[in-house]
Amino acid sequence: MRWARWIFLLLIALLIGGFLHYTLPQRDIVRITGTEIIRADLSGWNAWFYARSDTGNASGTNRDLRLINSTRPDGSVSVYRNEDTGFGWPPYFKLDSSDLHAEATDLTSTSANPQWVVITHYGWRSRALSIYPNAVAIRAVDSPDVSLFPWLNIIILLILASILFALWRLWERFEDRVIDPTVDRVIVTWAKLKDRVRGR
Repeated sequence: MRWARWIFLLLIALLIGGFLHYTLPQRDIVRITGTEIIRADLSGWNAWFYARSDTGNASGTNRDLRLINSTRPDGSVSVYRNEDTGFGWPPYFKLDSSDLHAEATDLTSTSANPQWVVITHYGWRSRALSIYPNAVAIRAVDSPDVSLFPWLNIIILLILASILFALWRLWERFEDRVIDPTVDRVIVTWAKLKDRVRGR
């Protein structure tokens, strides 16, 4: 029974950790090698990894998908999608994917004359599922040696941890004030009932 409980708690922790890793902002230092717009069919089971259509457009199963192609300092490639998140989840309130596409096109560079940028994004890249992380911001940097410290992620995780701690303390107080006395009363009543039955 103890193993089942630990396995259940581990699965819950993995789900929460995966959700946070997908949703929280991440930053990559890359060199943009090009931008493109492709026609994508989002009617498959990977559709829930994509945001809804751009704000002001009707939703459909296929639509134009803006992509930002890039190269990391180690030479590996990465591809980002560029979609509005609107006022839905995750709460990035991104309504300027066309402007971001223009910025990315302007910051395109070659390996001979590289322009390094920091792309802030959320999501995962999976070639098997054909999903891309969604870029939410781009800013130019002088070199790929810039150190990026995740202040925002730490603040968000601290807030979540304090909320969970407060909920846990509320549950403990509720258990001490309501559940434990009720259980004690039930046990005492049951013991008295057993004594009466035995006495008869």
